[in-house]
Amino acid sequence: MGLSSNPTAIAVEPSAAVAGVRINLASLSAAVAKLSRESREGRGFTLFTLNLDHIVKLRRSAAFRAAYSRATYVTADGWPVVWLANRGAALLRRAAGADLVEPLCEAAARHALGLYFVGPGAAAQSAALDRLRERYRGLQIVGAESPIVSVDDNAPDTSALAGRITKSNARICFVSLGAPKQELIAAALSEHCPGVGFVCVGAALDFISGQARRAPRWMRQSGLEWFWRLAGEPRRLAARYCACAWVLLLLALGVKAIPEETYS
Repeated sequence: MGLSSNPTAIAVEPSAAVAGVRINLASLSAAVAKLSRESREGRGFTLFTLNLDHIVKLRRSAAFRAAYSRATYVTADGWPVVWLANRGAALLRRAAGADLVEPLCEAAARHALGLYFVGPGAAAQSAALDRLRERYRGLQIVGAESPIVSVDDNAPDTSALAGRITKSNARICFVSLGAPKQELIAAALSEHCPGVGFVCVGAALDFISGQARRAPRWMRQSGLEWFWRLAGEPRRLAARYCACAWVLLLLALGVKAIPEETYS
């Protein structure tokens, strides 16, 4: 059985599975349409974006695997995951967290959906929200905070934060804390906020604010965004990308990158 076994996702026909993780939203446009509709109708969800770094972390963290197993929706983030899935004729397209924020904000402004933002740092968050308000007239930002989060292999205590999100009447909450923190927190929050959609978006707000510079579009479309990031932060990312390359090789050779016993 694949990692994603949340009953709320059963109605969605999975498009593919990579490393035992079901990917059930096949493109950015499909994700925006589905999440917008769910939010308008008051149905809560969690949305994770699977990439090679997540697969590496899934091998190491039982809590991360548990969070993924409860994810309502999963998209393919990064060309290696898309390539691996499409070898089985899945026809997925990349849908990264960094690409989800603005179209969802546009939909939220159009349908008067309240938005809550958790993370990243205060400066990046403030600058990003100012830009989003300028770009999308009528955007309803009903709450924002930049918590200092320290999580280990246990579910974080998010009851106080969940109370604030519920009181705000938000329909969508963007969580921008990096993996696995954001997925662990989103999974925990969703237990307390059944009418809220939690979308994990990584460094999206850093890019929108200008605090970080994203790879040019041509590099993203050519599958070279990883090279851009590695060139910018070689010391921080070299070991991570080596681990990702090893997992990619295992998966390409048909070797399960996640131990069989963790699938159920």
